[in-house]
Amino acid sequence: MQAKSHSHRKSSIGEEPPPLQSKEEHSKRLQLKDSNWYKVSQSETLNRLNSNKDLGLSEEDIISRRSKYGKNNLTESKKQSKLVRFLKQFNNSVIYILLVAGVFTLFIGHISDTVVIGIVVLVNALIGYIQENKAESAISKIKQMLVVNATVIREGQRIDIDASELVLGDIVYLEAGDSVPADIRILEANNLKIQESVLTGEADSVQKNEKTLIGTVTVADQTNMAFASTSVTNGDMTGIVVATGDYTEIGKINQSINDVKQEKTPLIISINNLGKYISYAIVLVAVLLFGFGVLFKIYEIPVLLLSVITMVVGSIPEGLPAITSVILAIGVQNMARKNSIVKNLPSVETLGSVNIIGTDKTGTLTKNEMTVKDIIIQNHQYIVTGDGYSPDGEIFEMEGKEGLLTNKSSKKIKNKLKIEGDLKKLILIGALANDATLNQEEGKWIINGEPTDGCFLTLCKKANLDTSDFVEIDKIPFDSDFKYMAKIVDLNEERYLVVKGAPDKLMDIISNSNSEFDKTYWQNQMTLLAKQGKRVVAVAYKKISQDIQIIEHKLLRTDLILVGLVGIMDPPKEQVIDAIMQARNAGVKVKMITGDHPDTAVEIARQIKLSDENRVITGPQLDKLTDTELSSVIQDYDIFARATPENKLRIVKAYQANNLITAMTGDGVNDAPALKQADIGISMGIKGTDVAKESSDMVLADDNFSTIVDAIKEGRRVYDNIKKTIKFLLPTSIAEGLIVLISIILNNPLPLEPVQLLWINMVSAITISFAFVFEPVEKDAMNKKPRQKNESIIKSQDTIRILYVATLIAGLGLIISQHLTSLGISKDIVSTVTLNIVVFCKIFYLFNIRTEGTAISKNLFTNKIAFLVVAILIVLQMMITYLPQMHSVFRTAPLQIKSWLYPLYCGFIVFSIVEIEKFLSLKLRKIK
Repeated sequence: MQAKSHSHRKSSIGEEPPPLQSKEEHSKRLQLKDSNWYKVSQSETLNRLNSNKDLGLSEEDIISRRSKYGKNNLTESKKQSKLVRFLKQFNNSVIYILLVAGVFTLFIGHISDTVVIGIVVLVNALIGYIQENKAESAISKIKQMLVVNATVIREGQRIDIDASELVLGDIVYLEAGDSVPADIRILEANNLKIQESVLTGEADSVQKNEKTLIGTVTVADQTNMAFASTSVTNGDMTGIVVATGDYTEIGKINQSINDVKQEKTPLIISINNLGKYISYAIVLVAVLLFGFGVLFKIYEIPVLLLSVITMVVGSIPEGLPAITSVILAIGVQNMARKNSIVKNLPSVETLGSVNIIGTDKTGTLTKNEMTVKDIIIQNHQYIVTGDGYSPDGEIFEMEGKEGLLTNKSSKKIKNKLKIEGDLKKLILIGALANDATLNQEEGKWIINGEPTDGCFLTLCKKANLDTSDFVEIDKIPFDSDFKYMAKIVDLNEERYLVVKGAPDKLMDIISNSNSEFDKTYWQNQMTLLAKQGKRVVAVAYKKISQDIQIIEHKLLRTDLILVGLVGIMDPPKEQVIDAIMQARNAGVKVKMITGDHPDTAVEIARQIKLSDENRVITGPQLDKLTDTELSSVIQDYDIFARATPENKLRIVKAYQANNLITAMTGDGVNDAPALKQADIGISMGIKGTDVAKESSDMVLADDNFSTIVDAIKEGRRVYDNIKKTIKFLLPTSIAEGLIVLISIILNNPLPLEPVQLLWINMVSAITISFAFVFEPVEKDAMNKKPRQKNESIIKSQDTIRILYVATLIAGLGLIISQHLTSLGISKDIVSTVTLNIVVFCKIFYLFNIRTEGTAISKNLFTNKIAFLVVAILIVLQMMITYLPQMHSVFRTAPLQIKSWLYPLYCGFIVFSIVEIEKFLSLKLRKIK
């Protein structure tokens, strides 16, 4: 049978069937809307859905059901058009003011001013649009989750159809390698295993059967259901479709994703508030200034209006949106080089303010490679070194015979000694009672099969043992009902039954037939391993007759010999411990959220030093708490064990209710709501589903927790550099506005024209500000606590510096312009000198603001781009000063050499005063 194309969807169990018979029958079926199909028997399911296992549906039924419920597709969320996305870039108070200023300059005939203002606005919009467009996914990944084909029985014929054509009651056939195309109640199963990690997060495939279940069980325990988005890994099945499209579980999840409202990031909130307050202040001052000018008849109305517009244009930091976008975009590129794919620009900065990281265990903190760590045979214990599926490692015997001892008392088995006796038997049996394969691909060891099987193959290679001489005769695959797998194998004309499975199950079997079996000893050893958070597997065998060709369960009931136990663990990644410590030093609390047993979770947490306490709560315990109760106790716990993806969403909301910025990792389809709800949703690039990636803000290309910590460090660098940019742009913009404001109040000629102010703000500001894009991370960035969610980007101390620097620059510019005017210097030359004074003050102030420490230090040369952009800016200033073509547009004039001393003197004065203020501030902070 041809394999079907792949799909990823989940189901709501049951949906309202169409009215196929009488009104009374239809009324009965309506009650199935909230039914759980796993509780309904096969015959009743077929009856309620009016279908036939052997014949399937008729063409009339198919048409009727499709017309009522539509195709087996999910409804996509609406995508924003490119035009709307472009127009959104203008939704900014700063842009509004510039647009109004442009209209006024056009109205009074200053066309060159209008054109320059228009270019400024358009450039800002284009930068924002381009960056947002890059981050936006062009294709809906959820839609791609649907399979292309499905094998169904219709009108007695088995045919392949497009999976989107499936309807309720369709009889579907699936086999190993197929993806499940809809939610299906299993009618017949043969050695069926389904991989459901996208739904449950559990790596092992689930054994399935057709038996009706009793009571209420979770999706993970519905062993008679096959859910869309899962994959058949073993065996085959026949089933009946009970939910399609938006009625499926993935349809519910898809809807919950759309219902989650994404909050604005802290940076966007801060910058929006800053822009809003600046805009209010500028408009208020402009209105008051215009009224003042009219009242005291300072200028003619057209001249006064132009002067006010000049003040407004000068006061607005036009370059701020553009340079912020560039800093964020460079941050995105830096993160991409370190395996963090960030989908939208503001998320880069949000990472720097994260308080909580809720992370999966398997594959993120751990390798997702089960490893045998302990071996126990009668009166002997061994430890196994090496992690993962690579066969690098050795076996050490532990001293003593009274249970498991510490590794400190272990002694190495010398290489010249052979691995023999029960130890050799255990390793061989574990490798033989196995359905996995272990291969090396491109230098990496990969298993094909269950992780628990794979680790026994690795153990066999570590022991340098070979199983190629054994011949398989028959086998019983692992079954969740029996909790073991068994094989008949031949070696040198001798036949053996080898078994690997759950210790309690095999102990019960052996103790029932062997009164001398020391069950207490083995139970104690099992308990010791389990308390260390290890998964325990038992290994047994017996010699059988050559006549036995077929394996049956009753064959295990007598003469079975328990060889020993192994303790298995998914080891932590090597770099995780250092990353956890970095996060803790940075004030970021890491919370483990796993479906594993609490003991396993606590042991891994201890190894990676997750917390000092490693306090744990389980999913069932969490379910008993109301949202309010959970919010009040959420910070008391470090580990959430036996947690479901549904628990994740509540955990995120509980942290957010405490005003904590929360990052959450996930990889499954039903992790998507929690990923979207989180301030930063982080999906796995390797094992993550497309739905999880679509719902997240960031994708880890390497599925590595340490990559998150690197991203937080980059996020803090981005935030610091944006803050430096704002602290740099505001005083110089305010200074330009003050120059015009004071000139109007004093009834003096304006020393700067609107186009000159726009030149300063856009060309020089963006050029100089570009240096902050490449400013390296502060040395103590990862030793600071995360900032508060509602913390202002500009603090009181910053405000004081902004105001006095603005006043200083404005004062110097006005004094020099007045001095030159009094000497009879032409207006164009005065304007050109004043323009260069403001620009050179910016250049010197750049080096003040790069660091809170002393500017003249070894840190001066850590950012070579700063010197490059200064050189570029000086070239531009030469152009606007000496090129005739620039004179007509910007109303400038060429300067004599001695005139350049004014900008240099003023710049040095600003630099010196700010350095003195920084020195005194640092001293004061140390005293406090």
